[in-house]
Amino acid sequence: MLRRILVWDAPTRMFHWLQVLAFVAAYLTADSERLRNYHVALGYILLGLLVFRLLWGFTGTRYARFRSFLFNPREIVIYLLTLIKGKPQHYLGHNPAGSVSVWMLLGLGIFICVTGVMALQDDASDVVGDLHGAATYIMLGVIVLHLIGVLISSILHRENLLRSMLTGFKSAESGQGIQRAYNWLGVLMLVAVVIFWFAYVKKPLG
Repeated sequence: MLRRILVWDAPTRMFHWLQVLAFVAAYLTADSERLRNYHVALGYILLGLLVFRLLWGFTGTRYARFRSFLFNPREIVIYLLTLIKGKPQHYLGHNPAGSVSVWMLLGLGIFICVTGVMALQDDASDVVGDLHGAATYIMLGVIVLHLIGVLISSILHRENLLRSMLTGFKSAESGQGIQRAYNWLGVLMLVAVVIFWFAYVKKPLG
């Protein structure tokens, strides 16, 4: 019997939405010298979030752990074929196709942050800046594909994946959900980001 169960813990959801906000805001402030300080602060926030996600991927709840969405190439190809046929297997956590985008977003995010920090150095080469910019546009492409995948999966599985990443809940058989949401850690993440923002830029964005 299906029931409403908790799948995504608060830290995972908070990371997801803060990552979206930080990346979009950093992209929008990238070309403005006047907003350079904001852009740098957003980059550091994104880097901090990614470091947390790497740690949470080993210590977090069931569906937040990396081992829950480690799929081999064969599993990914089979899932994509069933997706094309309109009959994909349902996964409570990340499905094989979704896992590819998650790994790419994590990897590209780290690469963007590292090259961004390197670009701040006085002796940074133009190559670093070019790599930073190129990775940003690649990440934009991956985000678009990720959104398309979320839409397709939501339609085929008849579940609102966007809502589940907001609430943390999905409909599934009892016993498959996680036991703790770690709401306190999600709140702590938000507070830490806000404190860092005001401490770094000294005033609100505006």
